[in-house]
Order: sequence, then structure tokens, then C-alpha cells
Amino acid sequence: MLSFPNAKINLGLQIKSKRDDGYHEIETCLYPIPLNDILEIVPSNENNLMVTGNAIDGKPEENLCYKAIRLLAENYKIPNLQVHLHKLIPHGAGLGGGSSDAVHTLQSINKILNLNISENELVNLSSYLGSDCPFFVKNKPSIARGRGEKIETLELSLKGDYLILVFPKLFISSSIAYSLISPKSPNQNLKTLLKESKTEWKYLLQNDFQDVLEKKYAQLSGLSQVMYDHNAYYAAMSGSGSSYFGLFNQDPGDDFKTWFKKDYFVFKARLNT
Repeated sequence: MLSFPNAKINLGLQIKSKRDDGYHEIETCLYPIPLNDILEIVPSNENNLMVTGNAIDGKPEENLCYKAIRLLAENYKIPNLQVHLHKLIPHGAGLGGGSSDAVHTLQSINKILNLNISENELVNLSSYLGSDCPFFVKNKPSIARGRGEKIETLELSLKGDYLILVFPKLFISSSIAYSLISPKSPNQNLKTLLKESKTEWKYLLQNDFQDVLEKKYAQLSGLSQVMYDHNAYYAAMSGSGSSYFGLFNQDPGDDFKTWFKKDYFVFKARLNT
């Protein structure tokens, strides 16, 4: 079975408090974007995970697709599987690619083997794999709270708008990013702010990681401004970095790759959600 796990961006990200379990209480809007990996899963004589495309650090057993299969095997009787993951979503970029791969693995196996796992149970299972994972089960614009696992689907559509995404090929671990943050209680909740006009988002929506990471990593400074200079109505860091995105009402043209350094990953798409 072939599927196409997609990435996400964050429209605002508030770090509200440090929790007793070591995680942070957050509020963010997760929005799916059409940048996709390619995932193929078929029954096989032996378990095997092959990863091509963009390199991923770590051992195969540390891959979230592998962990998703192991999680299912603990709860259901499943045969050996051949998994081929072709990575196109940048790794460690705040785009949720690994989480999306894991959830699409769960969903594909559920369909292939007719396990009849409900959507609610898939949400529950995916929460063991990562904080972003429950979002990708429904894969619709959503407010995420708690450590990111509490999902509320949101009536928000940017369909027809254009996205420019840039990844400066700088890996920032979530643990480092969170260690630099001083949680604060926001004045307004994110759901209320998102109801304002999109032209006001640049003044209202804030990713709490952005300022502190730009101070630590010089190559991040100015990436949002580049997109504002080319008429983005909103531009920001995604997740805990290090990718940035800009949203545009109209097609920003074909020279977008020249806005950034030549070795940066740059992607353009028209949003379909």
C-alpha cells in the first residue's frame, strides 16, 4: 500500500508552563501542508525498513515507522512487513515529518490487514509515539494543547493561498529549543487570535521559540523578513525550528529560490486545505 505522509506548519506556538512530567504545556495551531514523504508497506517474509531520500540520523529501530509497527504488534497479531520510506520532508525542521510517517504507518497497516482500529483508538495509539502524532490522524487544521496531544479540529481554511517554505539545513533538537524557553501565560488564547483577519496575524501570532532561537543561531535571523519583503501576509518559524514559512494571498512568482542562500531547501505550494 502506498501513502503520502504530509508535513505541517504551526500558526502561532505558545509555551505556557512547565509540567511536572517534564513536558511543557503548549497551545498551537497545526496546519497540514502539501509537502509529502512517500511510504510503501506490503506483507513480506521478514520485517524490513528501508529509508531512501533525505538522510535520517539514528538506528532503524529508532525510526518512528519502526516504533509504530512495534506498537501495533504489542496490541494486534500482525505478519512481517516490508516498509520503504522515501524522505522528502526535511528532518529535524519543525515540520512533523517523522510523526506523519508514523501515523500513516498505523493507518496503512490498519487498512492492509483489516484490523478495524477506530479513529479514536488510532489517536490513542499515536499519542505513545509523539506529541504531534495525534494531529495527523485526522490531518485537519487543529488547535493542539497539553503537550500537543489534545487536538481540537478548527474551522480554518487557507485553501488557494500560497506557501513558501525554507529550511536552512540547521538541525535544532526539541530538547535544546525547550531549554532556552521561559514559559509565560499569554494574554489571549490562540483560537481567538486566529479569528482575526489574516492581515493582522503578523502582529498577533507569535512562535515563542522564534526570538530565542534567532538569538542563538545567526542564520535564522531575517528569514521571516525576507518573506514579508516579498508580500507575505504572515511569516514565522514552524515548530521548534529551524524551518520558516511565508503565506501569500497571490503567487509570489518563480524566483523564490533566489531569496535565500543556494544551499537552503526551498519549497513552494498552493494550499489545498
